Amino acid sequence: MNMEEQLMTVLQAYAKEEKRLHLPRFFKTGKGEYAEGDRFLGVVVPDIRAVAKRYGKASFEELKPAIVSKWHEVRLCVLLILVLKSRQGTEEEREDAYSFYLAHSAYVNNWDLVDLSAPTVVGEYLLGKSHEVLYRLAESASLWDNRIAIVSTYAFIQKHELDDTYALAAKLMPHPHDLIHKAVGWMLREAGKRDVQRLFSFVERYRHEMPRTMLRYAIEKFDEGQRSYLMRR
Repeated sequence: MNMEEQLMTVLQAYAKEEKRLHLPRFFKTGKGEYAEGDRFLGVVVPDIRAVAKRYGKASFEELKPAIVSKWHEVRLCVLLILVLKSRQGTEEEREDAYSFYLAHSAYVNNWDLVDLSAPTVVGEYLLGKSHEVLYRLAESASLWDNRIAIVSTYAFIQKHELDDTYALAAKLMPHPHDLIHKAVGWMLREAGKRDVQRLFSFVERYRHEMPRTMLRYAIEKFDEGQRSYLMRR
């Protein structure tokens, strides 16, 4: 069996029927929705993490058929294996995980897949390196590349490096999709935990053009008076 078949077989042992029925609705897989056609086995994240640990030594060549799987949980398992390689591997393995990830970003195609992997595999790898790739991802026609760009900056935020979060937030502000509005607002909120005045000044400057969802997410930790002021049009 190739790696996709192995992972699918092991994951199916954890599958729950109620999750198999619920997850496609939760992740918007219907016609015209953002994850149209994605398929679910019905496995929850803690169980997928457990499987990923079992296959953490799999080679990148072995992982190729699995990252393109039609099954959501199989792709997530591969991404969690990449996270393990990024956290525990050599610098060469971290670079290989990063390159593999970006080469297959078309299959990192739902918000949970991005959010559980991009900060580590992309963001942490880029610490101390050029961040230009994030601006190219932000300009991509792919919604998921755009989300990878902003969510990867969580690794920078944790190091109190906030410039890219704010630059990408401004760049992505006109984006039409609420999944980007939510992601940008989330990263701005995280940046605000490190420098609240900088967040307040940024939001005050852009509040008239910032999508409402992005704005609400960004100012969630402000007091009621500040939120009321910043939400005014």
